[in-house]
Amino acid sequence: MGKKQFAALPFTLKNSELRVLLITTRRKGRWSVPKGSPMRKTEPHRTAALEAYEEAGLVGVTAKRALGSFKHRKRKGDRKRTMDVAVFPMRVHGQERWWPEKGEREAIWVSPKKASRLVHKAQLRRLIARFAAQTEKTGSSPLLDVVSRGTRAPSSNSR
Repeated sequence: MGKKQFAALPFTLKNSELRVLLITTRRKGRWSVPKGSPMRKTEPHRTAALEAYEEAGLVGVTAKRALGSFKHRKRKGDRKRTMDVAVFPMRVHGQERWWPEKGEREAIWVSPKKASRLVHKAQLRRLIARFAAQTEKTGSSPLLDVVSRGTRAPSSNSR
């Protein structure tokens, strides 16, 4: 098994319409979700929330339980590693004016259907589609309930 990473699946639900945020990767400019490596003494869902803040300036509440995972190949110099990326839904409440990686990536809010067409990784496409189906089926999902009891992403005020 490869190394672990943790990702946020940022979403909003307005008027029963689910929207997800995608960002571009820095190296290839492909559409994906904010993700990063584990941090010492930091729970996985908190790492996902911090990555969403650092890469897109997002503030919100993150589920403590992962939606699922996908495989991602990461290149470091001449080495390639396969990463297992656990994805945590994150209900977004806002976006800061400044964040550490501002200007390094593009970000777009799209429907889950469009997000599934844009992301490169098939496993991530399936996770987004499953999350959308759970949400549309009941107007919420079991994970949305978890999100409401999850962890707030850091804001610049708390740093």
